[in-house]
Amino acid sequence: MSDKDISSEDTVRTRGSGTQSIYTALRREILSMALPPGSPLDEVRLSERFGMSRTPIREALLRLVADGLVTTLPNRNTIVAIIDFSTLPTYFEALTLMYRVTTRGAAQRGGTAGLDEILRHQRDFIAAVEAQDAFTMIEANREFHVAIAERAGNSYYTTFFARLLDEGRRILRLYYSTFDDRLPRQYVDEHEEMIDAIRTGDVEKADRLAVEHADQIVRQIQEYISRDFNNARALPGL
Repeated sequence: MSDKDISSEDTVRTRGSGTQSIYTALRREILSMALPPGSPLDEVRLSERFGMSRTPIREALLRLVADGLVTTLPNRNTIVAIIDFSTLPTYFEALTLMYRVTTRGAAQRGGTAGLDEILRHQRDFIAAVEAQDAFTMIEANREFHVAIAERAGNSYYTTFFARLLDEGRRILRLYYSTFDDRLPRQYVDEHEEMIDAIRTGDVEKADRLAVEHADQIVRQIQEYISRDFNNARALPGL
């Protein structure tokens, strides 16, 4: 291999790692609401901020567009995606369905496959609740439910559910803020009950718990939006 080939490989590798680090940093800021909906994402400024060329910046932004977290406007400007509160009823309908189908599926599957992974994410969730770390709570909650979906064994459901959970993370972050990030123990206990139903193969109980879990989250988020409508409407998209 020539020195030119080695240099080319190093360039690609460096750009790839740069893209990943930019993507990870911006994704965290968007999901934690440090970058609010509608915030401009200027390639030049981001290039200066991260000390990288515009190529990895552009590639990171394209990944965020694919995640639904960033929007490219007709004038080619790029912004953090708005939260469209008008779509919440249909979003909640889809979310509830996926809670049910994945939790039922996980309970229907016998054996211990995937249980260790579910339990690991539950431990992470408990630790985050105790630390009042909202971002990690949301991250661990997402991974917990995705692990349940993976145990159920339908990759289409898993992909769709993961996307729904990601889309709802900013709404969940707004909601957690109403507790000053002191999440009630109720959420931990509900997860524990779901784990028990999955472990024992109680499909009907798993289904009921999934419905109740989804319903209370939906209800409380709706109450938050209704109660704090003036704050919510200040976000682009409402």
